[in-house]
Amino acid sequence: MHIMQYVRIPLERVPVLIGENGETLRDLEKQTRTRMQLDDTSVEIEGDSMDEWIAVDVVKAVGRGFPPEKALKLLKEDMTLMIISLKDYTGTKKELSRKKGRIIGEKGRTRKFIEDITCSDICIYGNTVGIIGSLDDVEIAREAILRLIRGSQHAAVYRFLEGQRRQKIQLDYY
Repeated sequence: MHIMQYVRIPLERVPVLIGENGETLRDLEKQTRTRMQLDDTSVEIEGDSMDEWIAVDVVKAVGRGFPPEKALKLLKEDMTLMIISLKDYTGTKKELSRKKGRIIGEKGRTRKFIEDITCSDICIYGNTVGIIGSLDDVEIAREAILRLIRGSQHAAVYRFLEGQRRQKIQLDYY
């Protein structure tokens, strides 16, 4: 018995998923070896179960604000997608906005620093933060983001990230 996968994405992300004249969607189908049908905000994905599983993550990533070319990094076996719901850590819209600002940083520097240290891609969209990278890198980025959300000083988070980078360099060396 074959089961199709369904993914819901925000309406404003549907044109990004489809692309100009349907090119992006066709490219996603080709690269994930699946068939995708759109019905408003629901995407039906059909294919081999492993291909479906990967395609679901790619579509989720596009739905969470990643450009399709970054979402396609999930085709690599060692890449993963993690989505952090900011609603779990905020009470008001004002607080949500403040916490998103802490993650992004002045002129996007904090987000960029986390991306550079962890070799991952981060997208803040709506009430979520999406991270694409290797499992270890995504875990480090997640921890840095959660520390910022919980109110840690940026300098302390940067020190944490630098320590993780040094540790990774040592592990890679030996």
